[in-house]
Amino acid sequence: MASSAVTIPVPGPSGDREVRLSSPDRVLWPEAGITKLDLATYMVEVSEAFLAANGDRPVSLQRFPGGVDGEWFFSKNPPKGAPDYVDAVTVEYPSARSHPQAVLNETAATVWAVQMNTIVFHPWASRAGDTDHPDQLRIDLDPQPGTDFDDAIPAALALRDLLAEAGLTAFVKTSGNRGLHVFAPIEPVLEFLDVRHAVIAAARELERRLPDTVTTNWWKEERGQKMFVDFNQANRDRTMAGAYSPRALPMASVSCPLEWDELGSVDPHSLTIHSIPERLRTIGDPWARMHEKPGRLDTLMEWWARDLENGLGELPFPPDFPKMPGEPPRVQPSRARTPDPN
Repeated sequence: MASSAVTIPVPGPSGDREVRLSSPDRVLWPEAGITKLDLATYMVEVSEAFLAANGDRPVSLQRFPGGVDGEWFFSKNPPKGAPDYVDAVTVEYPSARSHPQAVLNETAATVWAVQMNTIVFHPWASRAGDTDHPDQLRIDLDPQPGTDFDDAIPAALALRDLLAEAGLTAFVKTSGNRGLHVFAPIEPVLEFLDVRHAVIAAARELERRLPDTVTTNWWKEERGQKMFVDFNQANRDRTMAGAYSPRALPMASVSCPLEWDELGSVDPHSLTIHSIPERLRTIGDPWARMHEKPGRLDTLMEWWARDLENGLGELPFPPDFPKMPGEPPRVQPSRARTPDPN
């Protein structure tokens, strides 16, 4: 029977904080046997690297009250009664509505998020001090049916080289499942739409270089057995699992930063809540120095302008977005009406 609650001492900026954790013995990952207390302990152990990657950013909390096999929902606004060490910042969503969103800036806030049944943390690409201008270019390499993690590796390496040609330093992490996430630090001077266009330009160039294995086709029926470059993850309020965030998958895998030379040998399913703390103790955080030398998107924006001149325009936006200027019809190709020849 689960105990009612425990109090966890959590190191803070001015000494330990006492954070209450209810139902600590509740099993969140049945197959792996990982409890709520195990998750809270993990967050304390990896807090330095986790906060370096995800702190000082608006964050959406993916909450699973019944564990990973149960229902879940996203929580963006800090709930009533949130402790004063959980920060918040007002952000504007694609609908033009504005709301406060949680910002996690210390270890106790991450443990509080666990108390709120958070399993997956989804940080924005922009900082709390300037939420309209991303300081990260993010590209999601998403394996399609018939492909797997090993198929994402050549695409990621080619993307790294491509971004280097554009003056950007790329960093890589596992998605926690089959894909890879490639990030590049950038100066926060462009709006989300411009950064999206830079991502599309990079994606199209990657597709030109690897036409047999990479696709930018938004519609699944057109992708085939290729690596989809998900350009829409660059939009405002579109997020992916943060670095060192657990995933709601059977063995509690983690979205884990890697050194580039690890790609050929790492098993992404071995990077779990159980293994990551020791990994950080022994090899450190591959992303620790990510933001020391942010780049600019000038070259990618030149590629975007070039593609526009060559007739390659806007690509589809997510279905929950308002219709955007220059966007093609949001109609699945197989359902599009064929023009009447008469």
